[in-house]
Amino acid sequence: MSNGVQTPAGTAERRPRVLHVYKDYDPPVMGGIEGTINRMARGLLNAFDVSVLVCQGPCRAGEEVVDGVRVVRVAEWTRLLSAPVSPGFPAALRREAARADLLHFHHPNPTGDVAYLLVRPQVPAVMTYHSDVVRQRYAMAVYGAVQERMMRACRVIMPTSPDYLESSPWLQRHRERCTVVPLGVDLSRFEPTPELQEQAAALRKQFGAPLIIFVGRLRYYKGLEFLVRAMANVQAHAVIIGTGPDGERLRVIARDTGTAGRVHFLGDLPNELVVQYLYAAHIFCMPSHLRAEAFGLSMVEAMACGLPVVSADIPSGVRFVNEDGVTGLRVAPASPAALAEALNRLLGDPALRQRLGEGARARAHTMFSSDAMCRRLEQVYRSVLAKAAS
Repeated sequence: MSNGVQTPAGTAERRPRVLHVYKDYDPPVMGGIEGTINRMARGLLNAFDVSVLVCQGPCRAGEEVVDGVRVVRVAEWTRLLSAPVSPGFPAALRREAARADLLHFHHPNPTGDVAYLLVRPQVPAVMTYHSDVVRQRYAMAVYGAVQERMMRACRVIMPTSPDYLESSPWLQRHRERCTVVPLGVDLSRFEPTPELQEQAAALRKQFGAPLIIFVGRLRYYKGLEFLVRAMANVQAHAVIIGTGPDGERLRVIARDTGTAGRVHFLGDLPNELVVQYLYAAHIFCMPSHLRAEAFGLSMVEAMACGLPVVSADIPSGVRFVNEDGVTGLRVAPASPAALAEALNRLLGDPALRQRLGEGARARAHTMFSSDAMCRRLEQVYRSVLAKAAS
């Protein structure tokens, strides 16, 4: 198909049709990639006719319109190593690709990749490369060949940061087709209001001490064990918002290290309450110690609230988001001592904390807004569609 559709005089030319392909969508799955696809889809509705193809996840299979975006969910049997087993997905992709001008895949997603290679739709494809496959490396013995063929099939591959492009051997093999498109968030959610400041002050008073905050899934690569251990040498409270498979292990570590009274596991909270806690906090800590933490959108949200960040210095987009000495401090990975030193340095120096917080807010607004992400994405779409048409 071509995006240059001829239309009768006086009628509007139809918008090019874009299909996002992944395994889940937000809502109902509130993950980083799922939320990013939502912002990309909604952010480009004025310029493109956007649909999303995913598996059913916690939803029933079928089709619905969510905030103007057509979402098609395909039945799945189960999940194997987090990948949906969905025999109907190739047929669904063939059907949806027939009405699309451009396919946008999100990596990693073996289900979508296998479906594409089986169907071979005659539509140009692009890919947002969110992360290498890190934990299931043994699976790459099988999936590696599929991933390589899928990456070759894409006209443009979009890493989310220059740092991830440089550190990923998979991306380096396709460097000539890579265009960095950083992720973005809806910054309007984090605008300060008198009511929000009042709520934050009440939370700060409730804890009665400096507040360090983390928001995210409690997973193996998040490095929260090192934050919990660091708190033994930091005179402050730590608030950990989120749930995940590491939750109980982290609670045990807090009890064993004597920090349970100052490390608070709050579970999942509504977005509005999370923002209140971000404004109540003094520092945001991102202790992730493995490259599975490819970007760190929760850091961007904290920075939008004017919080300085302490993060582990890992070769991923975390370096790109948190500029050492500009938006926060970076420390050695997997080191409670290094985390404690950086946290204490910021807690003991309000002027430094304020300067880095102001730098964090400025960088969030300059680099990581949803609008900026969508503008860059639209440039990629239009370039690929123009080349396909010619």
